[in-house]
Amino acid sequence: MTIQRANTIQKRLRILGADEIEAIYGRPRLTPDEQGEYFSLSQPERELLQELRSIKSQVYFVLQLGYFKSKHQFFVFDLREVEEDVQYILEQYFNHRHLPDLRSIDKDTRLKQQRFILKLYNYRLCHAEPRRQLKLRAQQATTISAKPIYIFRDLMTYLTDQRIVAPGYSWMQDTIGNALTFEQNRLTSLINAALENSDIEHLKQLLEDLPGLYEVTQLKREPKDFSAGEIKREIRRGEHIQHLYQVAKRLLPNLGISNESIKYYASLVTYYSVYKLKRLDTSLVYLYLLCFIYHRYQRLHDNLLGGLIHHVRQYDDAANEAAKERVYALRTEANENLDKAAQLLRLYNDDTIPHLMPFHEVRAKAFRILERDQIDFIADHIAREVKFDETAFRWEHIDDLAQSFKLNLWPILTPVDWSASSGQTSLIEAVNFLKDAFGKGRSLGQYALEAFPLQVIPETARRYLYHPNPTGQRRLLPDRYEFLIYRLPRNGLEAGDVFCRDSVRFRSFDDDLVNDERWQHKDQLIADTGSAILKQPIREHLAELEPLLERRLVEVNERIASGENQHFKIKKQGDKVRWTLPYPQGDEPINHAFFDRLKQVDIASVLHFTNRHCHFMEVFDHVLGRYAKQEADDRTISACLVAWATNMGLGRMGDNSDMGYATLAATSDNFIRLETLREANDRVSNAIATLPMFEHYDIGDTIHSSSDGQKFETAINTINARYSPKSFGLKKGVVSYSMVANNVPVNADIIGANDHESHYVFDLLFNNTTDIQPEIHSTDTHGTNEVNFAILNVFGYQFAPRYRDI
Repeated sequence: MTIQRANTIQKRLRILGADEIEAIYGRPRLTPDEQGEYFSLSQPERELLQELRSIKSQVYFVLQLGYFKSKHQFFVFDLREVEEDVQYILEQYFNHRHLPDLRSIDKDTRLKQQRFILKLYNYRLCHAEPRRQLKLRAQQATTISAKPIYIFRDLMTYLTDQRIVAPGYSWMQDTIGNALTFEQNRLTSLINAALENSDIEHLKQLLEDLPGLYEVTQLKREPKDFSAGEIKREIRRGEHIQHLYQVAKRLLPNLGISNESIKYYASLVTYYSVYKLKRLDTSLVYLYLLCFIYHRYQRLHDNLLGGLIHHVRQYDDAANEAAKERVYALRTEANENLDKAAQLLRLYNDDTIPHLMPFHEVRAKAFRILERDQIDFIADHIAREVKFDETAFRWEHIDDLAQSFKLNLWPILTPVDWSASSGQTSLIEAVNFLKDAFGKGRSLGQYALEAFPLQVIPETARRYLYHPNPTGQRRLLPDRYEFLIYRLPRNGLEAGDVFCRDSVRFRSFDDDLVNDERWQHKDQLIADTGSAILKQPIREHLAELEPLLERRLVEVNERIASGENQHFKIKKQGDKVRWTLPYPQGDEPINHAFFDRLKQVDIASVLHFTNRHCHFMEVFDHVLGRYAKQEADDRTISACLVAWATNMGLGRMGDNSDMGYATLAATSDNFIRLETLREANDRVSNAIATLPMFEHYDIGDTIHSSSDGQKFETAINTINARYSPKSFGLKKGVVSYSMVANNVPVNADIIGANDHESHYVFDLLFNNTTDIQPEIHSTDTHGTNEVNFAILNVFGYQFAPRYRDI
C-alpha cells in the first residue's frame, strides 16, 4: 500500500515479507550441488586466489566469490557460521587441510577481496551517483505504478542491468517510500490547483454520512445481472457521476500517470472502508476518488455494452431455436400428410366411383381427404425437396420479441457514445438516428422511408426487412430495422470494429497506445522503461529469433523421428510417416495409493495447524481499526472462512455449530474482506514456499506456473454470471480463473463464463503479491493470444502455452 500522510504513517514502508527479504538479502545457504556450482573456480579466479597469502584469506575469498556468484551481494560473516562451506572448500582446493582459526578476517582484507571480485565481474558498488540515479528511477516508476513491490522490482532490474551491487533493504525502503511521498505530493498539488470549489463539493458528497449507504458505497456495487431494472440503476449511477467523470477526464491526463496507476488508485477506494478514507489526507482522497470515478464510469459502460451483447445473443438464440422448430414442424406435417396423399392417388383406382361422375364432385371428395393448399404443399414436397426459408422464420420470431427487446435494448443504446473504424460510418449514422428518434420520444413507424439510413442494411438482410404494401411498393418493417441496428453494434464490438472510448473492455486499441505527441519522444520513453527488449529494433530482434526458431524446429522433429522423444506415437503407412500425441486415458485412479495411508484430518484442524506456523489469522483486523468494539476471535473467523469456502453459508454454519448466525455475520462483515483475504493467502503461500518440498516441484530449477479457469454455479445473480448449457445446464455460473505455481494457488480472479481467459493472464502474473514469482507461465489454448506472447516477454516471463491440437 502507498504511504499515508495521516496518523497511520509507518516509519518504514513494508515492501517484502520476511521470507522474501531473506531470499534476496540473506547469506546463501548452499546445497551440495550449489556448492559445486558456485565454488568452482575459473582460471582468472585461480590466478587471483594465488595472490592471497594465507589459507584463511584464500578460503574467505572463495567464500565471498561463491556467495557473490549466487546473489551478486557481499556478506559479512564469521567462518564459524559457514563451517560446512569452509570444509567443502578445504576438501576441494587445500587437500583437506585443517583451519584452526575460524574467526572472521579483518575488514581491510575483506574489502580488498571485494574490490578484486567487482573488477573481475565488471560490477560496481552502489555509491553516491548510482544512488542518485536510483532515486530518480524510483520517482519515474511511481508514475507507472504506485505499488511498492513494482517499484522495488523495477529498481532491482535496473541494478542487474547496470551491474551494480544492490544497496541494503532499509535504504530501498526509504528510497521507495520517499518516491511515493514525492509522487503523492506532486499529484495532490496538481489536483488542488486544478479542482474548482464545485468539483470539491461533488467529491465530498461521495463520503457524506447520509441516511442509508454512503454514495461511494452505492457506486462500488455492480449490477447483479442484465435485467432491465439493474441496467436502469446502472444508467442512473452514470448520470449521477457524469460531471465528476468529465472532471477526471480533464485532470487525469495532466497528471502524467499511467492507466495502471489510475486503476491502482481507483482500487484503493474499494480496498479501504469509508472510515479509513476519511482518516487520510483530504487531497489524497480526492485523487483516489477521481481515479475511482474515472474507472467506475468506464466499468459502467462495460456493463452496459456487456448487457447489449448478452441480450442480443439471447434474442438471436431464441429466434434460431424458434426457426428450427418451425422447420421441424413443417417437415413433420409434410410427412404426416403423405398418407393422405396416398389416399388421393387411390381415387384413380377406386371402382366405386362412377365413370360419368363430374370432375368437380371427384375434386370435392379429394378436398375432404386433404385441403386444397395442403395438396399443393405435398405436391411440391414429393416433386422436389422443399427449401424452407429458416432466416424468414427467424425474422418472424423477432417480430414477436419486439416489445421485449425494445424494453431491454434501447435504454442501453442511448447513453453510450459510439465510435467505429472508418468502414463503419453508416452504422454510426444509423445508431445516431435511433438515438435521436428515442430522444424525441418518436417511434420509428412515424418516420418516412427516406429518413432511415438504409446503407447500413446488409445485402443478405434486405429481402427480410421489407414487406410489399397493397400498391406493390416495398414498406420497411421498423421493428426489424431496429433490431438490426442492435445486432450490428454487437457484432462490431465483438469483432473490434465498433468502440466506446468511455469503457475499459470495448475501447479502441489505439486508445491504449501512446498518443502521437508523446511518441515523438519514443527513444526517451523506451529508455525509461529499462527494458532491453524494447530498446532493440524489432527487425533486429526478429532476425535474431528466426534462426533460433528454425533450429529448434529441426531439433524437435529430429528427436521425434529418431524415437528419442517417447511422448509421440510414430505411425508409418508406406512411405508416409505421421506422428500423433497420445492423450491420457480416463482410467487413472483419482488419488494415488499413497494418500490412502494418510489419516484424514478435519478442515478446522488444518486451519489451526496452518495458523500456528504462519500466523495468517493476524491479518484479519477489524474494518474500523482502533475504534472497533468487536475483538477478533480465531475460532469464529475460521468458522466464517469454512462456511464461505465450502459454500455452506453462514446460516447453515450457525445451525451446525455453537456459534449463532448473528455472531458469524458480524465477524464476516467486520473482518473478512478482499484486503485481509489476499494478505492471508499470501502468508500461507509464502510459508509453503519456504518448505524443503517446494523446490522439488520446480521444472529445471525454475518455477513454472500455469493458469486455468474452473466453472462454478452461482446461487445468486452477479454481473459475471452467465448461462452456459455445457457447464451449468439451465443455471448460471462464473469462472474462477486461478494461477498455480508448484501446486500453490497464488492468485485468482472471478470472470464471466463468456470472457476470454487470455485477457486475464498478464493481470494474474503482474498482480501476484506472493514471494512465489514464476519465470515460465503456461495456459491452455483458451489462455493464448498474440498480445500475451509479446507483453509477457517484455516483462521477463516466458510464455509456454499448451495447445489442445498442434
